[in-house]
Amino acid sequence: MSARPTQLSPLVRTLRHVIFGASLSVGSLSMAYAADVAPKVYHIAPSELEAALSQFGRESGVLISYGSQITSGLKSRGLEGQYTPEQGLNALLEGTGLQAMADGNNGFTLQSANAVGAPIELGASTVVGDWLGEAQQTNVFEHPGARDVIRREEFERVGATSAREVLNRIPGVNAPDNNGTGSHDMALNFGIRGLNPRLASRSTVLMDGIPVPFAPYGQPQLSFAPISMGNMDAVDVVRGGGAVRYGPQNVGGIVNFVTRAIPDAPTLKGGIQTETSPSSSHDGFKTTGNLLAGGTADNGLGGAILYSGVRGGDWREHSDTEIDDLILKGKYQIDEANSLNAMAQYYEGEAQMPGGLNVADYDADPYQSTRLKDKFWGRRTMFNFGYRYEQDARVFTANTFFTKTLRSGYLDQGSFVSLSPREYWVRGLETRFSQGFALGETWHEVGVGYRYVNEAGHELRYREPVTGELPTTGSRNDRDTRGATEAHAFYIDDRIDIGKWTITPGVRYEMIDTAQNNNLTNARYQGDYSTALPALNVLYHLTDTWNLYANTEGSFGSVQYSQMPNRVTGDEVKPEKARTWELGTRYDNGNLRAEIGAFLINFDNQYDSNQTNDTVIARGETRHQGIETSVNYALEGLNPALAGYDVYATYAFVDATIREDGPNKGNRVPFSSKHKGTMGVSYTEGPWKLNLDSSFQSDQFADNANTAAESADGSTGKIP
Repeated sequence: MSARPTQLSPLVRTLRHVIFGASLSVGSLSMAYAADVAPKVYHIAPSELEAALSQFGRESGVLISYGSQITSGLKSRGLEGQYTPEQGLNALLEGTGLQAMADGNNGFTLQSANAVGAPIELGASTVVGDWLGEAQQTNVFEHPGARDVIRREEFERVGATSAREVLNRIPGVNAPDNNGTGSHDMALNFGIRGLNPRLASRSTVLMDGIPVPFAPYGQPQLSFAPISMGNMDAVDVVRGGGAVRYGPQNVGGIVNFVTRAIPDAPTLKGGIQTETSPSSSHDGFKTTGNLLAGGTADNGLGGAILYSGVRGGDWREHSDTEIDDLILKGKYQIDEANSLNAMAQYYEGEAQMPGGLNVADYDADPYQSTRLKDKFWGRRTMFNFGYRYEQDARVFTANTFFTKTLRSGYLDQGSFVSLSPREYWVRGLETRFSQGFALGETWHEVGVGYRYVNEAGHELRYREPVTGELPTTGSRNDRDTRGATEAHAFYIDDRIDIGKWTITPGVRYEMIDTAQNNNLTNARYQGDYSTALPALNVLYHLTDTWNLYANTEGSFGSVQYSQMPNRVTGDEVKPEKARTWELGTRYDNGNLRAEIGAFLINFDNQYDSNQTNDTVIARGETRHQGIETSVNYALEGLNPALAGYDVYATYAFVDATIREDGPNKGNRVPFSSKHKGTMGVSYTEGPWKLNLDSSFQSDQFADNANTAAESADGSTGKIP
């Protein structure tokens, strides 16, 4: 069987999306020759594991069989010196968690080192530290809750260029199109387990562990999300079992976007992809490009420049978009135990917003836009500096970050057009310390952490009659508010390994002081609150390839600036709180990866805010329960003749209902589908990768009343 390709050419990326969604990739091909078992000299540089295997296969003449899912995202330390084929392959796999099994006929099959039937041993020498880690499949298998990682190899294969396309492949996640009024390609809309997907305000969204929202406590809505998939290595979605270490806004889990790693060897990679919709009467081409250049010197100093950009419009009129996202990364390995890292980002973009359509306009032309004045623009500057110490059974990390964000735009509000410039500043410090030690027959990893966040925001709005000129900063001003938040978060947990059990009790404690000043009325709203979030995670290894997990955790959503005038006056300055329960099982033997889990979320006091008209909708108690499942199978496990074929599927059943007494009790939570899933098959043969993908989703409602009939303006009704 051929080794898996690892790199796409620009031409192939372009063709992949246009021609039936097929995915093509160009890389090295391991050919099976008559192997010479005599030792040979190899010079294989550290690189992606798949590339290293490809080179080794060519030079050694052995045939190496494996499923792409077990090598995805792994790196090899390289190979230097004289080895027999078996010795060389084992050396090449060191540190990857994989091993080679000889299968005769001059071939080897790769599988997880845990899949050979050896008894599970107490991991007394392993300290996890940061649970998010590098978002590898091994991190997922050992996590005591629902978690999925989609790595770059996978989202490139299916032609995904946006976070929405990637997130929709994960069970329990609903990421609708950015096609509503006021939405655009720089916004991020997704909801997890029936939570409202509008601007993803129910989840903790991070990039390399740094908060993505321009005000993570006071304004968590991602109307401006400076994330480009062209600069990402992976998307890590932790739906359960992570609320102690990461927050706020963690009712809907944690989503961490992992930027492309600094290469070990000098590297220059680029890609371009173009998409079009021939059936649309208003379509052009939308082109996405990316670039990675960098490497690491022998003295441990490394750096990389990442770029991702977008140009063009989609299938709607008035949808032209321009995005430029530049990231600089650096690292320095001082010695075996100490290292430094740094990152800087500049993201800038502007986009026309086609907006929604009423029924009559949609029937006349679904591709048109009736909101030709709507436009959005924004920019963000981010700096991050970190230190890491890791030696023996001790890990300490310290990270500082600073972000400055401007987001603005024109919006047609019916009788007037608004201009809404808003600026935000966030400063933060986060430290984590983990210490491992043996105590009798148990192994403990005690983790403690502290995060300080100071954020400030200035929100303005100017307006002109809809029949007049576009507003400027000299126009009538009807909003001028300043918000500020100072937040402290502490956590402590203890991961206890005893036999086949891993039990992790922990608690997170948040202290928040927030205020908003209305400069037009001289009104001041202030509140401070604190909350403790206890949690318990349990993991049990039935075998080396099969485990069970269960957890319960408290989670919350902080009071937002837009909610304060409506809630402070009623003495309701309190966070949204929820309790989550999970039970599931996970299996991974290299060829077959499968998971099924059940969840229950009891939400005490859910709110939604509308910044357009300064209203707060109190939904009250809600309950979210359901089942999530996924499976991925390399068919070569059934028959070697099927080598190269993979089948996969995901499915989620979500029952999200309003439990608050009143006329809407028992209704479904708006924008929650009961059924959602994907299925597909992929085939790899030499330099070719072909992918056939499909997805399905059931209906949903647009309001708390679950109005079935569509209104004339399209704001309510059942969404098919």
